Amino acid sequence: MVGRVKPVAARADKGAYRRHVLYIPGYDPFPPRRYRELYRSEGAEQAAISGYDLSLKPRPGQTYGWQVETHIDGRDARAEVEVLVWSDLVKGSMTRGIAGTYLMLARTAWVYMSSGALFRLVRLRKGPMIAALYPAVLLLLQGLLALLAGGLAVWLAPWGGIDWLVGAAVVWVVLAGFRRLDRRLYVYYLMHDFAFTALGGGVYPAALEERLAVFRARVRAALASDVQEVLLVGHSSGVHIGVSVLADLIREGRPPGPSLSFLSLGQAVPMASFLPGAQRLRADLRFLSEREDITWVDVSAPSDGCSFALCDPVAVSGVATEAQRWPLVISASFSQTLSPERWHALKRRFFRLHFQYMCAFDRPGDYDYFQITAGPISLRKRYRRRNPSASRITRPYSPYRDAA
Repeated sequence: MVGRVKPVAARADKGAYRRHVLYIPGYDPFPPRRYRELYRSEGAEQAAISGYDLSLKPRPGQTYGWQVETHIDGRDARAEVEVLVWSDLVKGSMTRGIAGTYLMLARTAWVYMSSGALFRLVRLRKGPMIAALYPAVLLLLQGLLALLAGGLAVWLAPWGGIDWLVGAAVVWVVLAGFRRLDRRLYVYYLMHDFAFTALGGGVYPAALEERLAVFRARVRAALASDVQEVLLVGHSSGVHIGVSVLADLIREGRPPGPSLSFLSLGQAVPMASFLPGAQRLRADLRFLSEREDITWVDVSAPSDGCSFALCDPVAVSGVATEAQRWPLVISASFSQTLSPERWHALKRRFFRLHFQYMCAFDRPGDYDYFQITAGPISLRKRYRRRNPSASRITRPYSPYRDAA
């Protein structure tokens, strides 16, 4: 492994800081081992850059994850990292074919436009809305090119009485060709992502509600373990899932024990909370924002065009009260925490930048994903004197502010 690594036995200190991390991915159909490999490679690089020791080893048990041990500033720490998997639900939502995807495009566009959410979201942040409009525009262009190709085939050659069959076949072949290119274009992937969020007008699907109950049980089990901090991490669409998991857990009665923290990364909460049926999510946002018994830090970056950067998800959703405490909204400042060379190489790789929060920074500031998840300092202590970003957005934009 690249970087500074001590033998595990050399760091078997009984006084090590212990943490259980539960990670909720965004809308991602890939298996959870992807996140282990990302953590392994990027963690080693960050350790080498910042001058600390970090090592990974397999994690026993039925749930997927890994163990991390670090030695930072003379202190040892151990973390159990567990991935809360919902990739099977993502895969299930992506099974629609070409025709089904176009029907989904029409339905999703109607939900956002008829509700007035689309226009409020554009006013809030243009970057993520460009990302949202990208699959819609590309699908329409692909459909138009397919129709033109089908019409051209009919016009150029005499097919007798089967002209329309030939034209339809050409249209389908062109659309299927674009579908096979989606590993590079991400058109169908993004369309399914936004359609999943819009399903039910902001109401969580029944299958997702069932999975939230499973996640809640895993967090509760972590709180009953012999650790000093339980840290829930949500990325992208995993952020609003994490909000509801913690809100339900606390309402049910949080067991005494370790500190409970929430780290939200690259959030896209307004895509869900601005919809008319999202009363449950808006209530969860308001409830969690007022709690004294948690720590919630929200990290984003204006350079991440796939997130609602520096938007306070509670305030912009219109459910902030005078009792609001969280989240602490801070910027990862990619243009400053990455060297000019690294920034130049990444700034046009929009999807890669959306994962930068979980990667190494060669000019790190006060945000270090690996020290937060595996270091010897709790999230609350690390940011207890940190002021929120001066450029954060707190003005309410949501057209719907009722809460369940």
